Amino acid sequence: MDKISADVILDAKGLACPMPIVKTKKAINQLEPGKVLEVQATDKGSQADMKAWAESTGHQYLGTLEENGVLRHFLKKHSHDEADGKKYPHIACNDELKERMKANEPVVVLDVREAVEYASGHIPGAVSIPMGELDGRADELRKDQDIFVICRTGNRSDLAAKKLKDKGFHNVFNVIPGMSKWTGETEGGQQ
Repeated sequence: MDKISADVILDAKGLACPMPIVKTKKAINQLEPGKVLEVQATDKGSQADMKAWAESTGHQYLGTLEENGVLRHFLKKHSHDEADGKKYPHIACNDELKERMKANEPVVVLDVREAVEYASGHIPGAVSIPMGELDGRADELRKDQDIFVICRTGNRSDLAAKKLKDKGFHNVFNVIPGMSKWTGETEGGQQ
């Protein structure tokens, strides 16, 4: 599995509910928007707690990895950039992408989620370039291809599609509602 990088690591090992959440709240409040926090915990109930807490506070739960009995939770602090709305005009719904893939049409699926999100489940054959790396890695894509940009909900992919258009890519589509509602085939993660 690819190395997953966090901006800050919080040690909550050995703590029971509600202390991992209490420490997480304090740590995430000190982060800049868009930064990723890794919370290391041993409380098995912390996975459900972290996910529910993140969703209730507007932060993004990226996923959890388990290594040697330690749960590594990844949370992304809410970024105002992601809340600007879907303004890129060329969109495709999940079903349209599924149909084009089923018909073996030549499409590129560009997944702009963070590495931990991609590792927890992605569309087979999708190219992983996290949103924060897109400016430096856009040259890995060909401008003459149909590129379907996907993220969790369509917000980051909207920004990514705009960036690609600004770089001279013409056949770019923002896939909505994204992986949060994807019902097609996936690989990676715990099936």
